[in-house]
Amino acid sequence: MHIAPAEAEKHRLGADDGAVLSEDAAGAADLAVVLGGDGTMLRALRTFAGRPVPVFAFNFGAIGFLSTVDHGELDGGLVRALSGDFEVLGLPALSVEVDGRRRLAVNDVSFHRRADDRVAQLAYAVEQERLGEVRCDGLVASTPVGSTGYNLANGGPVLAWGVEGYVVSFIAPHTLTARALVAATDDPLLVTNLSLRDEVDVMTDGRCVGSLAPGADLEVRFEHDQALLAQIPGSSFYHRLRQKFGRLAYTGA
Repeated sequence: MHIAPAEAEKHRLGADDGAVLSEDAAGAADLAVVLGGDGTMLRALRTFAGRPVPVFAFNFGAIGFLSTVDHGELDGGLVRALSGDFEVLGLPALSVEVDGRRRLAVNDVSFHRRADDRVAQLAYAVEQERLGEVRCDGLVASTPVGSTGYNLANGGPVLAWGVEGYVVSFIAPHTLTARALVAATDDPLLVTNLSLRDEVDVMTDGRCVGSLAPGADLEVRFEHDQALLAQIPGSSFYHRLRQKFGRLAYTGA
């Protein structure tokens, strides 16, 4: 069992527990078994992106939209995982290049004004066509998988998994005309910081990976089948949507 040192420390695991500490746990894995919330699942999907390693996730968080099984099914889930009794779904991602390094986001790439700065002034263009300039707290580009996250909180549309598109939505826009946009996967998004003085933070799946300087721009690209998610045979996006969001809406959990 290969475990990253940071995770081993968090869970107090060592060699006596069968753990092999490795910074590159992805290099030796055939299957990633993940116990945690959506943030932990996203981190695992990014870690194993581009490799033939499915992520089998047990939900120990609040919603667990990406989970394969819930935490109450731990024993049966482990049997499924180790016997290969699951289907594999390829998930897309969004990519950006920040400071010369390619960064992937399974859920979303977002641009945020800093807490003590003025409202952000962002322009956005798709396929080199500038579509608007918006004063806002930020902008979010989401994959179909990420459309039920930050984008949904912005009032953006939910995209079913498999839809050929990604969503651009705005965080607290200071205008009545800013509307969410579903863009085609082959059309890159270009975001420009129109501010004369304030930088804008760039985040992938909620992690800050850099900043966008005044006057600078950054391209966001859609990339197909970057990560592999294990699913129970026969499960569907609509079942997940009803189970996770419908259940929460009815129970108030």
